[in-house]
This record gives sequence, structure tokens and C-alpha cells, in this order.
Amino acid sequence: MSRRGYDSRKHVVLKSRRLVVRKRSASLIEWTTAFRKALQSQMTACVTYGSRPKKGIGISRQIRMSSLLCLGINMIAERNLLVSILKLTKDGPGLTKDVKMDAHLPSDLFVKLLEKLQNEDLVEWKDAFIEVGVENRLKLAAKAISRGADIESVSNLLQWQEFESISAAAFEKCNFAVRQNLRFKHAARRWEIDIVGCKKPLAVCVDCKSWHHSISPSAMKRVVKSQVERTRALSDALPSLKIGLDCCVWSRVKFVPVVLVLVPSAFKFFDDVPVVPVLQLSDFLINLPLEVENLEYFTKEFSHLRHDFY
Repeated sequence: MSRRGYDSRKHVVLKSRRLVVRKRSASLIEWTTAFRKALQSQMTACVTYGSRPKKGIGISRQIRMSSLLCLGINMIAERNLLVSILKLTKDGPGLTKDVKMDAHLPSDLFVKLLEKLQNEDLVEWKDAFIEVGVENRLKLAAKAISRGADIESVSNLLQWQEFESISAAAFEKCNFAVRQNLRFKHAARRWEIDIVGCKKPLAVCVDCKSWHHSISPSAMKRVVKSQVERTRALSDALPSLKIGLDCCVWSRVKFVPVVLVLVPSAFKFFDDVPVVPVLQLSDFLINLPLEVENLEYFTKEFSHLRHDFY
């Protein structure tokens, strides 16, 4: 005999739902198994009691919930795989078995997701090894963050040289002459600019920021102010034999400060200074000549210089 007021179907559903909640902190395999058991118990309860389920736990809703949760599981699985690939290919090709073990994925799902990444030309999978190029590592990082991975954790998996080299490659692709880590002196002070790209009449001065966390407006203001100061200092320091930039032989130059970030942020512009995600740098450079008048920049005239100065 059942207790008075006791609904066994409702008890089964609530119990199964609590099971799912408790298992969310477990590994992906355990979480998936728990969900399947919970869903099966709900379906069994509906069949066993032979009556229409109460509103809110109908079969159609269970199917919709199943589809949504399976989609969420796939996103979590892909995120885990992306992070594991970034971690284990940091110093070169990684072993496939190590990536699988680190991602905690069942074999069939691991192979499916890895083949998907290979078809998207993001990884090169050669049976025992997984290899990722510099540009693709940044794409994998952006993809992992879009799937919910922690920005700080992902940023720590990227080497600083990767961030700067892909940025320099974007400049070269757009026919800019590139200088990295430009150091110079001006007004009794030492300055450094991560990347300077020159293409007549523009000299784009880039500060690369691989932030490990979201940034506040006040912090962004300080970053932009510092980059504007560095760009103005470079403009004032030229012409200089020691600096030796291509733009020194031009008659007129526009020095444009830019802040480069790993992933899109809440700021696209700050005080007319562009904040550009690294994977969108090529598009930004292509459109820059048309947009430069709307941005912060400094103009320098070099008309008095002889071409043999530099």
C-alpha cells in the first residue's frame, strides 16, 4: 500500500533529476551515464503506470530536454577536447592517447570530434599524433572560449610568441613592413611597442594584450592611454637612424595606436582607439585606410628628409 498523498511517478522523476544535479560535478562520462539513467527511469515510470504523465513531464517534453542536454554534452565534450589539444601540443605534436586521456572522453565521441576538427582544417591528426599550427592554435583557443572554457586557463596554454607571430603574419599578409618588439628612447625614457606595421601612409602601432580575465572600463582606459603615449612618443622620436622604420623615408605618416586582444571583448573602440581581436586583424588592416579618419592618430611630416638619411 502506498502512503497517503504519495505519488510514486513524481518521486521517480524528482529522484532522477536530483541524480543529474549531483553528477554535474563529476567527469563527462559519469555525467552522461547519469543523465541516460535518469531519462530512462522517467520513461519507465510513464510506461509502468500506464497513465498520462502529469503536465510538465510529458514524453514530448522529455524528448526536447534530451535533445537540449545532448547538445550541451557535445559542447562540453568539444570544449574539453579543445583545451586538451592546446595543452598537449604546446611544445609540438601531442600523442593522441594522451589527448584522449586528458579530455576524459569515450572513444567513439573522441574520434567523432577529432575528425570534425580535422575536416575544419584546425588540426592534423596522424593516428598516434595530433599536430596544430600556430594560427590554428589561436583558432582553437577562440573556439574553446566560445564553448565556455575559462579565458585565463586557455590564455595560459598559449605562448606569447604565438600571439605576436600570428599578428605579424597578418600584417605581412596585408603587405605591411613589420617590426616586432621595437625599443627606442625618447624624452629620457625607454619605450617599447610590440608590433609596428608600415604601409604608406600608415604606421600601425600595436600593443598585444593576451588578457587572462575580462577587463574593466577603468583598466581598458589605462591600457589605451599607455598605447597612445607610446605611439605619440614614436612619432616624436622619428626620424632616427637607430629606429630605422620604413616610414622614415615617406613625406607624411599617420601613426595609429591599436590594442590587440585574444578574443572579442566588450570594447571595439575606446576613446577612438580600436580594440581588435587577433583573428580579425587581417580584416581590420584591409579596411583601415577607409576608416582611419575616424580613429585616433598622429601625423608626422618627413618632407624635409633626404632619402639617404635612412
